[in-house]
Amino acid sequence: MSVLTVVIFLPLVVAAGLAALPRLGARTVSGAWIAASAADLVLAAVMWHGYGSGEQRGGIGYETRARWIPSLGAEYHVGVDGLSLPLIAMTALLFLVCAVYSPWRTGRGRPYAALFLALQTVCTGLFAALDLLLFFVFFDLSIVGMYFVIVGWGHGDRTRSALKFFLYTFLGSLALLLGFIGLYLGGGARTFDMVDLTREPPFAGAPGASGLVLLAVGVGLAVKTPTVPFHTWLPPAHTDAPAAGSAILAGVMLKMGTYGFARIAMPLLPGAWQRNAWVIVAVGVVSVLYGALVALAQENLKRLVAYTSINHMGYVVLGLGAAGVVSGDVQARRLAVSGAVTQMVSHGLITGALFLLAGVLWDRAHAYDLGRFGGIAGVAPVFAGLTAVAAFASLGLPGLSGFIAEFQILAGVIGVGTPGAVAAGVLSVGGIVITAALLLRMLHRAFLGAPGELTPLVGDVRSRELAAVAPLLALSAAIGVAPRWLLSLVEPAAAAIVSLVSR
Repeated sequence: MSVLTVVIFLPLVVAAGLAALPRLGARTVSGAWIAASAADLVLAAVMWHGYGSGEQRGGIGYETRARWIPSLGAEYHVGVDGLSLPLIAMTALLFLVCAVYSPWRTGRGRPYAALFLALQTVCTGLFAALDLLLFFVFFDLSIVGMYFVIVGWGHGDRTRSALKFFLYTFLGSLALLLGFIGLYLGGGARTFDMVDLTREPPFAGAPGASGLVLLAVGVGLAVKTPTVPFHTWLPPAHTDAPAAGSAILAGVMLKMGTYGFARIAMPLLPGAWQRNAWVIVAVGVVSVLYGALVALAQENLKRLVAYTSINHMGYVVLGLGAAGVVSGDVQARRLAVSGAVTQMVSHGLITGALFLLAGVLWDRAHAYDLGRFGGIAGVAPVFAGLTAVAAFASLGLPGLSGFIAEFQILAGVIGVGTPGAVAAGVLSVGGIVITAALLLRMLHRAFLGAPGELTPLVGDVRSRELAAVAPLLALSAAIGVAPRWLLSLVEPAAAAIVSLVSR
């Protein structure tokens, strides 16, 4: 059994053990959850070291194939490269900090821990999958897992929000399935294997058919990302989800959409991606500006952070779309893709921290309304400091990961050199300005000034909350100050994606 398979299924094995032992105490359950997630993170770090120093660097590493459904040409085929390995490591870290953050007294703690562990297997498996049908199975199971997290442990109108989340994303997954069937039928080998389909892209000589398949795949992934106009499920889902659920939904599950664009849509449908590159760039720009402008109008902290996620994922779509502008500079297109992958990691760290910090407010005051707080820095200075660092990282302050990612994307898009790319890059800079304004406004209203009516209820962060949030912000700073260790892994994968799209 390969180490990658262990990383994928270890959390699921522990979840099954928790489900089979109903008499376990709350502390034992919490300890098992933390231990399993910590072991997964250690193994992901071992894979990172082995891949970065091994002969597989730049290609597929830790690859495993096994027969699954031979009649369909579907296999259990997994592996990692510079695109998937950073996301697998980020997934392991976010699930670990959520395990640390969640108090051992959480109501119905055993099913809560088991559900998160099962969800960790699903998310890791998706990023490792190299078979379309296997990818789809993990994609669909993630919807089911998060639905139960929201409806079981959320607050507010959680049932309605969970149902809206499920229906939107499930319908998106049906469109994705149609696209995968199209890729299967369009490939000469009749296979779901991504590596084989990349070698001989389906519908290479049929622009109409490839455009329809890209539309189906694109809609399914756009709902998950989400991009405008498929975003309306996201704010209520975040608002009513528990803090750990929001951290996983934003930090990990939104990346399934953008990862799917880079792993599936771009290399398997390169001609269609080229022909529709400007549409994708336009969708990215609209998501960047719309997400920032709507976030600026929010009075609810969680909805504000949710709309900034639409803004930040818009940058990823923008960078990937620019890679399809084959008339532009190749180095700039590689830079844009490298920035897009870095943004996926950066957004996971920063937004995960912001949602966990928002959970601190809910834990103390059971409210997210910015107008009811004020002067929090006076009563909870550590909490205020952590939130300020997370906000500055989100707005792209130099020295933190958000700056590295967004600078690469914007420099790459503008560097493509065509008038349309330059205009898209310049317009997207406005998103950074608006994001800075809305986050500074949030800090001013909630953390500075006179105390609000709910401020006396807010205490400073507890040790478990600090232990969960601090590593995410420290890693964001590490990427911001010395990004080479991440970029050396990402850049060969970005170059390979641009090469495949340019065929």
